[in-house]
Amino acid sequence: MNWVSNKRNFIDFIIENNVIGFPEKPIILKSGRASAFYINWRTVAEDVFLLDQLTDYLISFIKYLKLEPDCFYGVPEGATKLAIITQFKWAKSQSNYEAGAFSLPMGRGKAKDHGAPKDRFFLGFPKGDVVLIEDVSTTGQSLIKTAEVLQDLDVKIISVVGLTNREEISEDGTYFEDILLKKGLKYHAMSNITDILSHMNLNPKIKRLIEIYYRNYGKREFKLNNS
Repeated sequence: MNWVSNKRNFIDFIIENNVIGFPEKPIILKSGRASAFYINWRTVAEDVFLLDQLTDYLISFIKYLKLEPDCFYGVPEGATKLAIITQFKWAKSQSNYEAGAFSLPMGRGKAKDHGAPKDRFFLGFPKGDVVLIEDVSTTGQSLIKTAEVLQDLDVKIISVVGLTNREEISEDGTYFEDILLKKGLKYHAMSNITDILSHMNLNPKIKRLIEIYYRNYGKREFKLNNS
C-alpha cells in the first residue's frame, strides 16, 4: 500500500466507517469545548478487520516518512491497541525478527502510585527508536504528557504520528505541534480536519457551526472548500 496514492482512500476510510460524526446537539470534548462534530476512532479499534486495515495505512505512512522504528508506542489508552497491532505486524516484516529483537510495550491508562517508573507507567517498556502514536490530536495535552514521561525515562522518540489532527489551539493560544518541536519532536498527521470535511457533503448549518468553532479555537481561521 503506497501512501501517496492511498491518502484519499484513507480519508474515504474515515468517512465510510463513521470516524467523523455530527450529533444533533454539540458534544463536550475532553478539552471542555462544545463541538458540532466529533472524531472517534474507537469503533475502528474495536473491529479486527478494520483495525487490520488501519494498521496497514499506518505502516504505509511510516514508510512514506522513511522512518525505521524499532517500536511503536500508543498514547494510553486511545492508541494502545493500534500501536500493539502495528508493532506486531511491523516486527514480523523485519529481517531481524527473532527472540529479543523487538519489545511489545503498553502504557497504563493510570500510573501506579508505587514501584519503579518503568513499572508504574508501562506494561512492557518501549525500547530502541520509538514512534509515538496518537489517534485524535486536539489540544495535544495527553500527547505532550506521554512524550514527557517517555523522554524523562530516556526513551528515544524518533517521530510522533497522529491519525487525525483537529488543528486546534489551546486556551493560551499555543499549538501542540510547536510545543512538541521545542522538545525535539516532529508531529506528522495522517489526516486533518480540513482534509476530511472538504470531502464531505455538509449541510449549510453544520458548515457554519464548524467555521465559527474554528474562528474561536482553530490553528487558523478557514472556510471549507465545499462551502
